[in-house]
Amino acid sequence: MPLHPEAKAVIEATDAAGGLIPVGVSPAEMRAAFTESWQVPDDVEPIGRVYERTIPGPGGDLRVRVYEPTGEGPFPGLVWFHGGGWVLGSFVENEATCRRLCREAETVVVSVEYRLAPEDRFPAAADDAHAALTWVTEKGDELGIDTLRLAVAGESTGANLATVACLMTRDHGGRLPLLQILACPVIAPPSDRPSYVDYATDHFLTREAMEWFFTQYPRAAADLSDPYLTPLAADLSGLPAALVMTAEYDPLRDEGEEYAHRLMDAGVPTELVRYHGQIHGFFALLADRLTIAPLAHQRAINSLRAAFTRDLDLGTLPGSFDIPLLPRPGTGS
Repeated sequence: MPLHPEAKAVIEATDAAGGLIPVGVSPAEMRAAFTESWQVPDDVEPIGRVYERTIPGPGGDLRVRVYEPTGEGPFPGLVWFHGGGWVLGSFVENEATCRRLCREAETVVVSVEYRLAPEDRFPAAADDAHAALTWVTEKGDELGIDTLRLAVAGESTGANLATVACLMTRDHGGRLPLLQILACPVIAPPSDRPSYVDYATDHFLTREAMEWFFTQYPRAAADLSDPYLTPLAADLSGLPAALVMTAEYDPLRDEGEEYAHRLMDAGVPTELVRYHGQIHGFFALLADRLTIAPLAHQRAINSLRAAFTRDLDLGTLPGSFDIPLLPRPGTGS
């Protein structure tokens, strides 16, 4: 499908501003510019209450922004992680998406700010994500959450942290959430998968940007094979059911879809959807610029409602495909 006109406009505006990752700018300066570029829109979804607080983290307190639905709780809970290459971002730029998920899925959304690289390199963000999910699982009743009905979600490196938090929870013998929602997930280092080659430039997120992020977060080359940074290297058995959403014109498309198939191979109920004509960030970062976002939000909302109301049995989560299966690595078929 051709690149959507709205996505094309985003690309043109980003290129005119010097690209997603301007050359010669420090991470601190980049963060400030990034935050200023994504202010809270004026027409945000009305919900019951929004407030901020801290929760304990392994490197100090973690700031969270909590979104409460209208009505009487306890409500289900959703732990959300923002993207930004482990270097940029905060809960500010995901405000509209978190409000919509809160309102329409009638769930308390806990949006987490984790430690950022290069000041805090791997596994700092992963440890923070695991700590946040663990705290909400154990103490979420303080936020009006029914902790038996939990999900985890994120976009880009936020999706990486969401699934890594599940991996760490499983490996530490903790109670897993019912569902993981992964939008445009970072699952592996930059590679020669076709989407990385075809969309290396001129499609918003670039290969150069991803290569730069992968110089900021890992401590050393050995980290690139650690499953808590590269989930494709992990044993995926026993993970929660998953909704994986990818964008056609995203360098990360193929690794996200490969991850979804790996989850299926491991027996994890998984729904995989490719959004044709779209670019990286369509679910949260660019939610106020792309009209596909509400449709993607609705799919996530439907999955959350199903997970929270199916008597804790996700064995019947549908596998939905609007794309051909990717070839298995090394098979050529």
